[in-house]
Amino acid sequence: MKTIDIISLGCSKNLVDSETLMGLMEANGYTCTHDSDDPQGEIVVVNTCGFINDAKEESINTILEFAQAKTEGRIEKLFVMGCLSERYLADLEREIPEVDGWYGKFNYKQLLKDLEGEQFEACEGHRHITTPRHYAYIKISEGCDRHCAYCAIPLITGKHQSRPMADILNEVRYLVSQGTKEFNVIAQELTYYGVDIDGQQHIAELIDQMADIEGVEWIRLHYAYPTHFPWDLIPVMRKHKNVCNYLDIALQHISDHMLTRMKRHVTKQETYDLVDRLRRELPDIHLRTTLMVGFPGETQEDFDELIAFTKWARFERMGAFAYSEEEGTYSEQHYEDDVPEDVKQQRLDKLMRVQQRISEEIEAEKVNSIQRVIIDRQEGDYYVGRTQYCSPEVDPEVLIPVSDRRLEIGSFYDVLITDSEEFDIYGITIK
Repeated sequence: MKTIDIISLGCSKNLVDSETLMGLMEANGYTCTHDSDDPQGEIVVVNTCGFINDAKEESINTILEFAQAKTEGRIEKLFVMGCLSERYLADLEREIPEVDGWYGKFNYKQLLKDLEGEQFEACEGHRHITTPRHYAYIKISEGCDRHCAYCAIPLITGKHQSRPMADILNEVRYLVSQGTKEFNVIAQELTYYGVDIDGQQHIAELIDQMADIEGVEWIRLHYAYPTHFPWDLIPVMRKHKNVCNYLDIALQHISDHMLTRMKRHVTKQETYDLVDRLRRELPDIHLRTTLMVGFPGETQEDFDELIAFTKWARFERMGAFAYSEEEGTYSEQHYEDDVPEDVKQQRLDKLMRVQQRISEEIEAEKVNSIQRVIIDRQEGDYYVGRTQYCSPEVDPEVLIPVSDRRLEIGSFYDVLITDSEEFDIYGITIK
């Protein structure tokens, strides 16, 4: 059987698709590598992102790079899947004829059928985990029904589709059997889980059952939506020690002017009330959010409201980006992109300076506390780990001197925090 190199671009949801395809390929005798620095396989599959302009550009450049490799005889076949080809299939087929097959966001399993014919092993749910074995991402749904003015995701992924709960729980059990301890639950909007099935939100029930599975050490929740927040989730988080006190909830803005133009279906006061209630009901919670500057029509007053909100909310984790116009979205069709690029950048820089100070203060508050830490890897003179408040790759890390003692990757340790920086903390294990 031939070797297949799979190149994954974009978000963790794309990564899950790549891992699923790898599991399917390996069950049928192929050898797979993932994101190799020097792909050596006969076949390359590029899993693309089409969310924003920078991601689309990266995806196209990667496809062109491997198209050149095929022309030079360094690979035999090139396939493309994912969000970019889901959205721009006809244009891509015409512009890059070197690609042997194009697949979208949902039909990528057809790739193996096209290679092997009808005789292949389905092997549903048996992913090849490309992250360190002790943690994985669990995708509980696809698509989104929200249609925010700036967002192209519904144009790519379509309407919200929840995975059957039994399938999700079986996947978690399988991954536990393979050594996975930490599960990062992801979706375009996880708080909508189940609504497409029977009109009810079932995220609390899902997490409750997932937390009861033996071997699940940590569950972390990503990509909630502020409107119609499922408050029955909070008692579940309090009930289970293995559900992390962490919630990723993208808020985007705070001024009523911006929230209305963005079609967020939430008000400024409702947003303040949401954050306040979350902190009252889960005092130890760490909130991650994403904010946007420079949306069409954003005034200085709107931005000042956003700065004041950020200072008040004191988000433990925050990402921010400047608006970029995306083809086919409501804002592209109905609004003029009227905030100058230099103003967007100035606002973004100021917002992140405010958050930097907040993050520095919050991490400093952890000094002299004892935190449960999972070890991800060793880098030079330090073991690098995370607390329950830190999601992989995007959040602060805990640095523990290698000289402290020998630690096992993927194991948990109690760590005394001894020092902090803006985004990372230092500690020693308690022996």
